[in-house]
Parts: sequence; structure tokens; C-alpha cells
Amino acid sequence: MTAPEPRTVGQLRAAGHHPKRLRQEIRDNLLAKLRAGEDPWPGLHGFADSVIPQVERALLAGHDIVLLGERGQGKTRLLRALVGLLDEWTPVIEGSELGEDPFEPITPASIRRAAELGDDLPVTWRSREERYAEKLATPDTSVADLIGDVDPMKVAEGRSLGDPETIHFGLIPRSHRGIVAINELPDLAERIQVAMLNVMEERDIQIRGYVLRLPLDVLVVASANPEDYTNRGRIITPLKDRFGAEIRTHYPHEVTEEIAVIAQEADLVAAVPDHLLEVLARFTRALRESSSVDQRSGVSARFAIAGAETIAAAALHRATTQGEESPVARVVDLETAVEVLGGKIEFETGEEGRESEILTHLLRTAIAETVRAHLAGVDLRLLVDAIEDGAIVTTGARVSARDFLAGLPVLGESDVYDQITERLGATDDGSRAGAIELALEGLFLARRIGKESGRGETVYG
Repeated sequence: MTAPEPRTVGQLRAAGHHPKRLRQEIRDNLLAKLRAGEDPWPGLHGFADSVIPQVERALLAGHDIVLLGERGQGKTRLLRALVGLLDEWTPVIEGSELGEDPFEPITPASIRRAAELGDDLPVTWRSREERYAEKLATPDTSVADLIGDVDPMKVAEGRSLGDPETIHFGLIPRSHRGIVAINELPDLAERIQVAMLNVMEERDIQIRGYVLRLPLDVLVVASANPEDYTNRGRIITPLKDRFGAEIRTHYPHEVTEEIAVIAQEADLVAAVPDHLLEVLARFTRALRESSSVDQRSGVSARFAIAGAETIAAAALHRATTQGEESPVARVVDLETAVEVLGGKIEFETGEEGRESEILTHLLRTAIAETVRAHLAGVDLRLLVDAIEDGAIVTTGARVSARDFLAGLPVLGESDVYDQITERLGATDDGSRAGAIELALEGLFLARRIGKESGRGETVYG
């Protein structure tokens, strides 16, 4: 959409524009989406019956919000989704540092310009994305970054230190009539958090010993890890009191929600069948429940996302070296994920040296659960009998899907391979090979057949 036409205050008034306070704007847009049956929170999975209702109530109440949750729970995505509740375009005074309302200027410079120019005061338009600012809190963040400071260049131009126009405004005042999000809030030094108190409650700015009264209209939202209260830092009590809503986030409760997150966020360079995404989702959930993993740091959704991207890369590598036209990930590629993702997990003290063993065990558990979920009831006895009679099946990074399928034992007129591929929705060679490989891995985990791995090959026999 292009910006509306009015370019002066007079034209804006003639067009019938009526300004709104920020919280009223968000409230109206949220209610409009709910009435229309439109999802205000696209791309968020697993929060529909828990976090989202709390966020909506906080916004309707006009509260500043802090989200508490372990890493990788979607806190930042939720904060960024707030942009969709702002108007598509908003008029501001042209040249204003703070994006002031043309009908309600708040800085001395803009008030003076409005008095001098009247209806000829120039107006420009800001898109909703320009009204959202995000800051990652770090220990070296200063008061000047968030609130502001005296600009020595403006003083050098001849202004006095007491002149409000010598101030260079920080991130929060510059977000006037918009949303400012602060990630990892406890990482801010306590003295910096103190500087936010007046901005959030009294909506004024105190810099270098004098107070500039500005009726700021800004929504402050923040994220924090609950462990940060005792580890790297904490949110000071007066600042916690300024936030109207403190909301706990969580990891997806259902496997289907976990799979939806992986499918949405992963940037895949090859096809990854749904059953492998399910294995990764179950693997991640098993890690979150394991007593060997430090649950205080959590197991991020990024773990499974990176896993999906890794096995897709392994499939692309195999397809390139073996001359496959369409790369498709298979069970054998899951081992590559374990090799590279171990560093993303915090293990409990005392588990040193067992990290790979723990990851391998939990991955096998996830594969076994996926096999039971999809292949229960399929009679694999003929395949087991063929292997017991001496047939071997070879797969691995150097075995193409076509070679894998060609090496399967002949089972006479049995349609067991078709049953497997039909259960998993496999149609082409790559996905068919992946489906049958999952069945073989399930038989190995059930101790029905053996398996040996080494030098890029895995042999079932």
C-alpha cells in the first residue's frame, strides 16, 4: 500500500483524520481482528490456549508487558507480531525526531514550528514497521542509548546546556507513538533500569540534572529468561512493578505444534519428509524431559530447526555426489545432526564424557516412537525372515536412493514395501527409500535385525 495523500496539517484535517493514543489504536485493531475471525498472531504455535489470551488481555488493558521464558520459546517472535496491531500508515510531523502527531506536537521545536506554520505544517507518513524498535540489552548499554544525553555538537552551535533542544534522544523517546521491545532485559545494568522508571510511569525524561516533560506515548515490551533473576542479573523490583503484565511462555505442549514450528522456521535446501521432522520434534521433547540435561537453560526450538537444516544439507551433499536429481533426507542423515548439535545443549554436572551417548540414546527413542506411531500394524515378518536368511541392506551417505531400493531383498508377491511407503505418504524414489529405511531402523531398535555402521555406510543384516 502507498502512503495516504495529505501532506500538510490543513489537508489532514480536511480529510477527517482523528488521532488516537497508541494503546487505543492497538486495542481497536486487536478487537477488529477478533471480530473478523482473523488471527492476530500468525506463525505462533502452541500459545493459543495459554499465552495468547494473557497477551490479548494485557493489550486491551493498555499494559506494558514483560515475557518470561527459557530460550527458544518464541518470545521475540511474539513481540514482533505486535507490529501487526498498528495502523498501516500514521501521519507525523515532517523532520520531527520523535515522530510527533501533527495535531499534538510535544517537543519545543515542533510546538514552535506548529505555531509558526499553522495549517501549512508539513506532514509525512510512517509505516507500521517504522514504529517498532528493538534493542538487545547488553551490559554496556548506556542511559544515552535508551533515554538520551546532551549532544555536544548542538551545544557547540551556541545553545545553552539548559536548552531542551541540546538533547539527543535515545531509543525509547524516539519510539514515541510506537512500540519499543527490549530483549534480555535483566542484562541491563541496574542503574540503566532505574533510568527507565520515569519514562515508563511518569512519561518524562530526566537528563543531566534537568527534567524535560514530554507526554510520551510508547508501549514498552520486554523479554527475559527466568534464570536471569539469579544468574547474569535481575529485573529490579520498581521496574517489575512498572510492567502491568508479566507473562510466562513455554515450549509447545504437543508434538504437532513442535513439528509446525520446525516446518515454518527451517530453511531447507532439500526435501525433509514429515516423519523425519517428527523424529526431530520427539528428540527435542525427550531432551527437555531428560534428567541429564540442564532444564534451567532449556532446549531451544532452534535445536530442532538446526537439526532439520543439517539433515537437509546432508541429503543435498549425497544427491550431489551420487547423481540424484531430487535430494530427500533419510534416517541415515539423522546421525549428522547428533554430531553437530551437541554443543547447543547444556548438560548437568556429572555427565561429562557421556554427551554423545545421551544424545544417541534419546534420538533412538524418538525414532522408535515415530515408527510405532506410523507403522504399527504393518507385518514386517517377511522382511525380517529375508534378512535372517542372509540378505543385507546397505545405506549411507554414499548410497543413492535408487541403489538402496535396488538392494532391498525380494519378498515375492508381498506388498509390504508398498504398505510402508503408503503409510508415510512416499511417492518418489527418495521418499520411498527414506520410508523403508525408517522401517529397517525400527526393526533394529526392536532387536529384530542387526546393524553395523562405519566409513560412510550402514549395513542392516
